Amino acid sequence: MKDLKEFNVHFVGLKEGGHLFEYTIDNTFFEFFNYDEFLKSKIKIQLNFTKKNTHFELDFIAKGYVNIPCDTTSELFDLDVNPSVSIVVKFGPEFNDDNEQVIIIPYEANKIDISQYIYEMIILSIPYKRVHPKVLDGTMESVALLKLQELKIKKEKSVSKETDPRWDKLKNIITEKKT
Repeated sequence: MKDLKEFNVHFVGLKEGGHLFEYTIDNTFFEFFNYDEFLKSKIKIQLNFTKKNTHFELDFIAKGYVNIPCDTTSELFDLDVNPSVSIVVKFGPEFNDDNEQVIIIPYEANKIDISQYIYEMIILSIPYKRVHPKVLDGTMESVALLKLQELKIKKEKSVSKETDPRWDKLKNIITEKKT
């Protein structure tokens, strides 16, 4: 996958109606975008391309996994990804993708490159904080978690109930006014 020509959808020869395109991507796809945070990945993309008289509707559905390190323990785990995105493609005098849901391509265009939309859909579906599922359910045992547990700040249970007598006198003033 040296270049991403396979992600160019040539729509000129397509009939009006629905068309299904399927892609399987792995780390070589992300290397094209200089993104190397995934150690391993395998994602199947399904594109439902609906050609209408004046516009196109692109419905992307992804299902797969990416192998990433946990932010808490640095343990590797497979994170399931299954994002979906819908985009409307219209024609206009020049390319415009300011609106993330409506893309305008030039009237003279005969194909659309969908690789950027697939890349963004997957990258944006990855949570900001990546936590191993075993950390969340409490079954993970690692050196990092044991050290974090050891360094955890313990809440003080004994809170002094003694108050300053000056404040007690002020509290009495408030209660005396009410009676």
